[in-house]
Amino acid sequence: MKRPVLFLALALAVVSCGTQKRIRALRSEPVGTLLTLPQEETPQELSLDTPRRDTLVVHDDAGRELLIMRATRDEDGEMVATDVIDAAYVTARFRNVAERHGKVDLRFQVIVPARMQDSRWQLRLRPEMILAGERTPLDSIIISGSAYRKAQLRGYEQYERFLRSIMRDSSLFLRERELEIFLERNLPQLYRLKGDTARVSDAEFASLYGVTEQEAVLHYTNRARVRANLRKLESRERMFARYVKAPLVTEGLRLDTVITSPDGDFIYEYLQTVNTQPQMKSVEISLQGDIWSQEARLYRIPEGEPLTFYISSLSAFADERLRYMTRIVERQVRSDAVCWIDFKAASAEVDAGFGGNGGEIARIKRHLAALLDNEEFDMDSITVTASCSPEGEYGYNTRLSRGRSESVSRYFQRYIASYRDSLRLYGGMALGLGTEDRAAAAPQDIHFISRSEPENWKMFRSLVADDPALSEADREDIAHWMREENPDRREAGLRSRAYYPHLLAEVYPRLRTVRFDFFLHRKGMVQDTVHTTVLDTAYMRGVRSILDRDYRTAAAILRPYGDFNAAVALCALDYNASAMDILQRLERSDKVEYMFAILYSRLGKDAEAVEHYLNSCRLNPAFVHRGNLDPEISALIKAYGLNKE
Repeated sequence: MKRPVLFLALALAVVSCGTQKRIRALRSEPVGTLLTLPQEETPQELSLDTPRRDTLVVHDDAGRELLIMRATRDEDGEMVATDVIDAAYVTARFRNVAERHGKVDLRFQVIVPARMQDSRWQLRLRPEMILAGERTPLDSIIISGSAYRKAQLRGYEQYERFLRSIMRDSSLFLRERELEIFLERNLPQLYRLKGDTARVSDAEFASLYGVTEQEAVLHYTNRARVRANLRKLESRERMFARYVKAPLVTEGLRLDTVITSPDGDFIYEYLQTVNTQPQMKSVEISLQGDIWSQEARLYRIPEGEPLTFYISSLSAFADERLRYMTRIVERQVRSDAVCWIDFKAASAEVDAGFGGNGGEIARIKRHLAALLDNEEFDMDSITVTASCSPEGEYGYNTRLSRGRSESVSRYFQRYIASYRDSLRLYGGMALGLGTEDRAAAAPQDIHFISRSEPENWKMFRSLVADDPALSEADREDIAHWMREENPDRREAGLRSRAYYPHLLAEVYPRLRTVRFDFFLHRKGMVQDTVHTTVLDTAYMRGVRSILDRDYRTAAAILRPYGDFNAAVALCALDYNASAMDILQRLERSDKVEYMFAILYSRLGKDAEAVEHYLNSCRLNPAFVHRGNLDPEISALIKAYGLNKE
């Protein structure tokens, strides 16, 4: 027996020595995973090993013909066209990516060298996004060796065997043979019933033998086995940790594309889509991780140089200058309010305590106080129009509505006088306390105009048209009586109908209204109208939407303006034809020329795109650098060797 054990120990020692040797090698010459950028797509119809000259004919703003080509200086200092053989692989630490529709795609590769791979290891890689100094963890990458995975699964199998050893059936804890012997010797009557115990209840069992069935079962239960089983139940988490050293991870992982290079390197293609934010100009991606065995971490993978993604956003072209609009301001201003004041039968006096008058009168007083205290307007006059319901004679209703209008006017005239007296009293007290003298000229009297509308038939029509309590036949009958020109005969006809009690109780009270029309003028304004400029808040909201990358909202707001900002919003949404149509109507500027270059590049019209790009650079040299940030332009720069002295 000693020889196999010794052989196994030697084998484990050899494996351990091999692992330690490889880890020491990694530590002595630090090796990390490599973050790199995937090779950009090669233009179509170009052979990688075929020399070519890149030459393009364009025209400048003066109409002169220009030849654009890749060139280098020879030994005499002359610029000569060069043959170009495209490189098969390029490694870079930064890339310009374009934000479109409020999102940007960050594509990068994680390369794991072959010397960091071992079937007994698991690599746990943790990419992070660095934005404005804040680190955000991305989904992890876990690479497990075959031996490591087998050990993982073997641990799960051992834990599964442990779970199966836990007994779920309580009958397995009984010492059945001892219980049968006891019953056979001491309770033969019950023993004979062992095959049909359903006929014996627990109460009958207890009355016959002095103990309950549960007590008998408990007495012959193997308690040691129960305790051992209970300990297993309580130790499930501990046993899981014992058998499963490295649990399988199923959440927070990423699997895009995996490539194996000819030299054995492991290449992982990673794509992260990010929602852009205002003022978001660049994002960095870093990577760190660990090498694990089943037991412990073996090696911390050092964090290498991060990748940098420079984000080009069309929102940078937004013109943030304030935009104003002309507004006509009139001297005269009108405000109105309607209230329902209840009057006693055949009475025109205002009674604040009658019906629901308290709340309505308080509401009108608050409205008046707000107008009297207004610092922008002065009140000139108030027109009070009272109306009553149609019951009774028209002549009487005319006198009654006129009397009620005059009564309401007198009531609120007294309120205004009282309110102004209280303001003067407060002003005098404040002046006596030494506060700033805010005394103003005595306010002018407010003229009340009393009008009446004896029977409000117009409002009556509106109410019955929307009254759900009236049937279609009722409404047709009411329409028939409304064609009667004499108001008294009209009301008499309605009074004879079955629906009249409903009109009397529900509709007529709502016709007893008092309407207030307040006529005001702007303080200090002499002319009837003044033209002024105010900030166009709707337009500025559209500009803010561009800056916030909410291009759909921006386009909806700005499209009617048809200006450069509208073109920017449409271009950001790839509505290229609409953006082009707006730009064609605008005066040429550096930004307009650059936007033309982007649109023509999208349409595949390289000559026009290069021409407009060069024009934008002549007007504003800053666009020489900007061209590297937008993929539509950077592709032209690379293809035709632009921006070279």
